[in-house]
Amino acid sequence: MIWDCLVIGGGPAGLTGAIYLGRYRRRVLVFDAGTSRASTIPESHNYPAFALGISGRQLLTRLREQAAFYGVDVRAGKIDGLAKDGETFLARSGDATVQAASVLLATGITDKSPALPGLDDAVSHAAVRYCPICDGYEAMDRSIAVLGPMEEAAAKAVFLRTYSKSVTVLPVDGGSRPRGEALPADIEVAPTPVAFRRTRKGVAAKMPDGAWREFDVLYPALGCTVHSRLATALGARSTAASFLVVDSKQQTCVAGLYAAGDVVSDLHQLSVAEGHAAIAATAIHNALPHNFR
Repeated sequence: MIWDCLVIGGGPAGLTGAIYLGRYRRRVLVFDAGTSRASTIPESHNYPAFALGISGRQLLTRLREQAAFYGVDVRAGKIDGLAKDGETFLARSGDATVQAASVLLATGITDKSPALPGLDDAVSHAAVRYCPICDGYEAMDRSIAVLGPMEEAAAKAVFLRTYSKSVTVLPVDGGSRPRGEALPADIEVAPTPVAFRRTRKGVAAKMPDGAWREFDVLYPALGCTVHSRLATALGARSTAASFLVVDSKQQTCVAGLYAAGDVVSDLHQLSVAEGHAAIAATAIHNALPHNFR
C-alpha cells in the first residue's frame, strides 16, 4: 500500500496535519514515538478557547480521538530512516518499511535541561518552565531564575521582567552583564551555580560559596536539539540552528517533503505548530492526484 501521506510525529503539528488530511479523505498514516514536547505541559492557558487551561496530555488525547474519527491510522513507533524512491518515499521503522507519496515531518525539538534531580516532577509542577511566551503570565509576581549563556539568559530575563520584579540571571558561562542590550538594573546577575535541588516551594541553586538560593520558578535558556535529521539526510536545507527551511506551503527543498511545528520555527507555540500543519496538509492534498469519489 502506498499511503497518500506519512506523518512523522504525533504531537499537535503532526496530529493536526493528519486531521486535515483525513477530512480531505486521504489515506494517512501517523508514526508517533510518544515523545511529544506537548506531553510535558502541565496546563496551557494561552491555547485559544481554553481560558481555564488544558494539559498537554489532554490536548493530545483529544487530537488523537479526532484523527481516529476521520480514519487516520496512528501507530506507536519511531521512524529510523527516510529515503526517496522515485516519486515516493520509503520510511523504515525497525524491520518494517512504509511507502508514501508525501511526508509531513513534525518531529519537534527536545529542550536542553539542567542537572536537577527530580526534573520531571519539577516540570509537572511548573517549578521548571521552558517557554515564557507560553506561561510567563502564570509566573506573575513569582521569584524567577533564568539559567543559560549570558546573552540568551539575559534576553529571556528581560522578557520575564514584564511579569515579575524578582528576576535573576544564572549564567552558565561566568558572564557578569550582557554585551548587547543593556540589562535593567533591577535584574540581578548571580554567580554561576554549581548544583540544583528540588524544594517544596520550587528550585534551589547552590552558589560557589556553598549558599543555596531558592526560586519559585527556573527557566532554562540552554537551547534545544532540533530533530531534523530525517529531512537533512535527504538534502533538505536547514538553518545554522538546525531548523528546517520551508516555503510558504511548508514544503522543504525536497519535493513532497513538508515540515511543521517546532522543527521549523523557534517560536515554539501550539497554535503556530497547528497553523503550519493546516497549511502543509492543504498543500499536500492539492499536490496529490485527485481523489474524486
